Amino acid sequence: MIKKADVEKQVKEMFALGLHLGHKKSRVHPKARPFIHSFVNGTSIIDLSQTAKQLNLAVTYIKEQIANDKIPLVVATKKISAKIVTPMAIENKIPFIANKWMSGLLTNFDSVIKNVKTMLKLQEGQTNGDWSKFVKHEQFKLKKQLLRLKRFYGGIELLTRRPDFLIILDPKHEKNALREAKQLNIPVVAITDTNTDPNLIQYPVIANDDSVACIEYLLKKLLVSKPVEMEKKTETVK
Repeated sequence: MIKKADVEKQVKEMFALGLHLGHKKSRVHPKARPFIHSFVNGTSIIDLSQTAKQLNLAVTYIKEQIANDKIPLVVATKKISAKIVTPMAIENKIPFIANKWMSGLLTNFDSVIKNVKTMLKLQEGQTNGDWSKFVKHEQFKLKKQLLRLKRFYGGIELLTRRPDFLIILDPKHEKNALREAKQLNIPVVAITDTNTDPNLIQYPVIANDDSVACIEYLLKKLLVSKPVEMEKKTETVK
């Protein structure tokens, strides 16, 4: 149980960073209205006391999942989010998608794993000098193939199986990932703004998702909540 004083402190931190600033009234999703405190000059003001509770619930869920050997996948292909997610996910050894969601990434996961293995094999060949036995134009083809695979699969080489839950930044933007997760009954934790239906998410955290400072704050809570044991559970695909 989170103490009231801790929630109040968290609300102050979030307010100072602007997490309360939602979308214009005309863009607010009807299902998001219960989480809006008020409207100021046409802009929705998010009820941060609810956001704090949602965030703490999401962090608790993530910790419990990791403790039970569950593997997450972070999805953040929007430019502003991708730049923040990439170094943070790499540092914490968490699988992530930051470039483009490949159709069938969840629903056709066996094919995805094959492509990841191909990428790792090519990467190993480039590193240990195996490519030197090929003529230049063949090396160029291999390099081109590797770059393409890295673009789509570069963040998920830690996945040894289909992820057990997703952490999505802006589910409105990541609708394909959300759709596949729903199809497979994969739970979703998401940072979602007032322009999205929060009922589509199992663990929504309603907050401003258009600010670097806001995204960094929330991701540090969500991703760094992962215990050290995660490193043992996301071994590189071989």
